[in-house]
Amino acid sequence: MRYFINLSYLGTSFHGWQCQPNAISVQEVLEKALTTVLRSPIKITGAGRTDTGVHARLMVAHFDAEIPVKTFDNLVYLLNQYLKSDVVILSIVPVIDEAHARFDATLRTYEYHIVSKKDPFTRGLAYFFREPLDIPLMNEAAELLMTFKDFQAFSKTNTDVKTYLCDISSASWKPEGVGYVFTITANRFLRNMVRAIVGTLLDVGMHKITSEELKMIVESKERSKAGFSVPAHGLYLTDIQYPKNIYVNNG
Repeated sequence: MRYFINLSYLGTSFHGWQCQPNAISVQEVLEKALTTVLRSPIKITGAGRTDTGVHARLMVAHFDAEIPVKTFDNLVYLLNQYLKSDVVILSIVPVIDEAHARFDATLRTYEYHIVSKKDPFTRGLAYFFREPLDIPLMNEAAELLMTFKDFQAFSKTNTDVKTYLCDISSASWKPEGVGYVFTITANRFLRNMVRAIVGTLLDVGMHKITSEELKMIVESKERSKAGFSVPAHGLYLTDIQYPKNIYVNNG
């Protein structure tokens, strides 16, 4: 039987999602927990890869296992008892055997958090950026991004992707507390794409580049022309959407 496991994690102490030979990852910790609790070797496949230091309010992964009903009822509790507090299992739901956490995802949403005043309680959770920003202008530029499909200019170089095409359905900034939150939703994202977009939009907000220059950057398809990549610790994966028909109970 195939299952989707929904979880949250604080990325601070992990070297990203994917298993690595000499560094601890979320995938490794989760596979170990499932293997221990279910007493059977378990491998999981995530909806994507978050980089070192990136957080997830919602990550989805799938795994195959034969789980007795009594065990399934308590599985979330048992896993959370086993795991440290920086990883929390939210739910485990049965899906059809062909369901795939990565390839069946239709929409993904990220948030990037910025604070304009230094605060010890946001250390490692938001990017401290004290320069004044023109948020209306940044929103105009963010809206402009939705008119494009090829985002190679914001992609990490030397990646093995076959296409740089992404369909951004929403992108906007809003004030929150003593800072701002950038929210972006698309069918897929390239490696480092959100952090590069945020860095470039910050250049717009500081009046270093215009919206017309942003358009030229996207059209150039050259990463060197875009802005800097903001630090990973302000980035959160917040939502992943799937077709309802992949859930056994149409959840």
